[in-house]
Amino acid sequence: MQTLGWREWGSLPELGIDALKMKVDTGARTSCLHAFKLEPFEKNGEAWLRIWLHPEQHSERELMIESKIHDQREVTDSGGHTELRYVIRSTLQLGQFNQPIELTLTNRDTMKFRMLLGRQAMRGRFLVDPDKSYLLGQPGATA
Repeated sequence: MQTLGWREWGSLPELGIDALKMKVDTGARTSCLHAFKLEPFEKNGEAWLRIWLHPEQHSERELMIESKIHDQREVTDSGGHTELRYVIRSTLQLGQFNQPIELTLTNRDTMKFRMLLGRQAMRGRFLVDPDKSYLLGQPGATA
């Protein structure tokens, strides 16, 4: 089983995000991605979403992506606030791990990390060492 640090680099290639710092959060059930603007629309008779985000910490660079809506769920954050969130599915690349995961979408502008990696994505695949960081290296970096 692969060991993760409390924070890791990953990518969401289907969404055009080549490198993204994420906080490994064993307290979160579902992974969460920062989105500051959401616009639902219909495509080929299916519900889709335009998603605007800032993929990098401390940067105003904007990225607009589109994804099919997988679900909508009520999510309670660490402060006890419940919010109805859109859920999308995308492939996460994290070291040798390369599989689809679910991502809820919410505005994380005031948070340090643009993504939380939740338990569902880690279950049965990873162990977490809270004393370590970036054990898997940065996507695309050579050793």
